[in-house]
Amino acid sequence: MIPILMALAAAAGPPPLPPLPIPRPHAVAGQKEESCLALARSAPEQAAETASQWRAKGGGIPALLCQGLAYTALERWPDAGATFETAAVEAERTHDIRRADFWVEAGNAWLAGGNPARARQAFDTALAVGSLQPQVEGEIHLDRARALVATGDVAGARTAIDRGLALVPSDPFAWYLSAALARRENDLGRARTDIAKAVTLAADDSAVLLEAGNIAGLSGDGDAARKYYESAVRAGPRTPAGMAAASALAANGGTVPTPAR
Repeated sequence: MIPILMALAAAAGPPPLPPLPIPRPHAVAGQKEESCLALARSAPEQAAETASQWRAKGGGIPALLCQGLAYTALERWPDAGATFETAAVEAERTHDIRRADFWVEAGNAWLAGGNPARARQAFDTALAVGSLQPQVEGEIHLDRARALVATGDVAGARTAIDRGLALVPSDPFAWYLSAALARRENDLGRARTDIAKAVTLAADDSAVLLEAGNIAGLSGDGDAARKYYESAVRAGPRTPAGMAAASALAANGGTVPTPAR
C-alpha cells in the first residue's frame, strides 16, 4: 500500500459533468433555427443576442433552444437553466415531445451552476413526463443521482444509480458513477466490481482509468494504481483526469508517460 496514492485517491473529487446534448428535434428545423444553432456553436455571444431578439419577436421554442445552448457554451449556467426551464414549460403547453429533454437540459445547467436542489427538481419533472424510452429514463436517473450526491443524499443517489444501471447497463459512465459512489460509501468491494465494468466498456477513457487507479490505491494495490494512472495519462494527458493521474505518479516517484505526439 502506498500512503500518498491513498491520500490522492481519497481526495479525488466527484465525477465530471457530461457534455450537454442537443434535445431531439420535434420537426425539421427551419433555416433560421439551423442558422442560430450553428451560431451557438461558433459564436455563442452573438447567438445569445440573436436568440434574445428572436424571442422578443415570438420565436418560441426554437429561439429558447438556441438561447439556452448559447448560454451553455458560455457557461452562463443560471441563464441556461432558466431558459431551458422556460422552454420546458412552453413544451408542456404545446405538447412538444422534447419537454423531458428541456427539463434535463435545465437540470444539467443548474447542476453545473452549483444549484443541485433545483437540478433535482428539474430531473424529477423530466421523469414525471412518463412514456420515456428506457435509455432516456436511465440517463435521467443517473443525472438525478449526481444532483442527490451534491445535496448530500448519498442513500438516495445509490437508489437512483441502481435504477439507472438497470436501464442502461451498457453505459460505462453509469458504472463509473456507481464505482465513485461506492468509494464514497466505503464499499470498496462494489467499487472494484463496478469500475472493472466501466474499464471494460471504456478502456481509453481517462476519467474511468483515474477512478480505477483511485480505487486500486484505496484497496492497497499500489502496482495496479500506478498502471491505471499511467493509462489515464496516455488516454488523456491534457484532460483534468489525465493531469490528476500524472500528479499522483509524480508524487510517488513514478514515471509519467510522455504524451503521444
